[in-house]
Amino acid sequence: MTRKRYRVNKFTVALLLILIAAMTYVNRVIVPTIPPPFVPTPTATRSPESFIVDAETAFNEGKLSKSVELYQQAIRANPQNDAVYAAMGRVQIFAALYDDALESADKAILLNPNNPRAHAIRAWAMDFKGDLLAAEAAIKRALELDANSGFIHAIYAEILVDSALSGTGPLENLTVKAAETSRLALSLEPNAIETHRARGYVLEATANYPEAIAEYQAAIAINPNIADLHIALGRNYHFTQVYDLAVDEFNRANTLNPSDPTPDRLISRTYATIGEFAKAAQYAESAVKDAPADPSLHGNYGVMLYYTANWQESAAQLGLAINGGRTEGGDTIEAISFSTNSRVVEYYFTYALALARVNRCGEAIPIANTILGRVSDELSISNAQKALAICEANLAATPTPTPKIATTETPTATATATP
Repeated sequence: MTRKRYRVNKFTVALLLILIAAMTYVNRVIVPTIPPPFVPTPTATRSPESFIVDAETAFNEGKLSKSVELYQQAIRANPQNDAVYAAMGRVQIFAALYDDALESADKAILLNPNNPRAHAIRAWAMDFKGDLLAAEAAIKRALELDANSGFIHAIYAEILVDSALSGTGPLENLTVKAAETSRLALSLEPNAIETHRARGYVLEATANYPEAIAEYQAAIAINPNIADLHIALGRNYHFTQVYDLAVDEFNRANTLNPSDPTPDRLISRTYATIGEFAKAAQYAESAVKDAPADPSLHGNYGVMLYYTANWQESAAQLGLAINGGRTEGGDTIEAISFSTNSRVVEYYFTYALALARVNRCGEAIPIANTILGRVSDELSISNAQKALAICEANLAATPTPTPKIATTETPTATATATP
C-alpha cells in the first residue's frame, strides 16, 4: 500500500511567505504609529523662544498684561532661564506691578546671582516701593557686574533723584551725580526707552521742563504705547502750563491703561488748576472708581467737590480719606495721618472748610488749629483761618451756602506745583 504523493506548489509557498512577511512588517512598524481610537491627538509643544518673541511684541504694542502672561508661559516651558525672569520684571515695572517685579528679579538672581539686569530690576522695584537703601545696594551690585550698561545707569540716575528728593541722600545726588549718570546712560544706549526716561526724570526734578519734554518725547518715539511715558510727558506739559497738551497725554495714558487711576487723577488736578472744577470732580470720581480703597483718591475727589460747592459730599469723601472707613461697596480705607506733605495738608484744610460750611464746627476747629500749629505755608494758614472764621459766623447765625469761593481757598497754587 503506497501513499499518493503530491508535488509542492512553489508559487503558493512563495505567496504565503510574502504575506507572512507583510503582516509582520505592518504589526511591528505601521501599527505602533497609529494613535489609539478615542484618544485626543497631542498638540505640538511651543518653544520658549516663540513665547519670548510674542511677549516682546505685546510690550511694544502696549499690551503689558499680555506680555507678562507670555513671559510666564515661556518660564513654564523653561523655568531655568534667568533672563526671562528679568525681562518679565522690566515689563512689570512699566505696568506698576512693583511687588511682582521684585519677585521676578529675585527668582532671576536665585538662578543666576551674576545677572546684572536682574539686580537692576530689583533696584528699580525697590525704588518704586520706597526702599531707597535696598535700591542703592542692588544697583551698585548691578554696576559691579556690568559698568557699561546704559540701562543700569539709567535706573541708578532715577534712584539718585529719589534719594535726594526724599532727603535720604545729599542734594548733590540730584544736582550733579544724577545728571552725570543720566547723560552717561544716554551715551551708552541712545535708543533705549529707559535712558531717555531717566534723563527726562532728572531734568524734570531740576525744573528743566522743556528739556524734560524733549526726552520723554524721544522715549515715546521709541515706543508710543507705554502709558507711563505719556503720564510723564503730561506732567511736564502741566508744569509749563500747556494744559491742553497735558490733558491729551493723560488721556492717551488712560486709553492705554484704563484701570490705572493716575491719569484720571492728574486730569482732575489739571482742570482744577484752570478753574474748571466740574470737570475736575468728574475725573476725580473716575479715579476713585478705578481704585476705591485708595484714601488719597477720595481726598482728591473731596477737594474737587468742595470747589463745586457740594460741601456735604466733599466732607464725606475727605472724611474717608482722613479718618478711614468703608465705602458703600465694602472697600476698607486706611486713614491718612497728618503730615506736612502739601497734598495731605490740602486734604486737611479742605476738610476743615467743608465741615465748617455744613456747620460741623466741633470737628472743623481742631483740624484748623492743628494746621495753624504745624504748618507754615501761607495757603494752608489762610484756609485754616477761613474755616475758623466760618465757624465764628455760625455761632451767630446759620450761613447761607454760596458757591462763590474766596480767593484764599483756591487750590491753583498747589495744583500747579504738584499735579
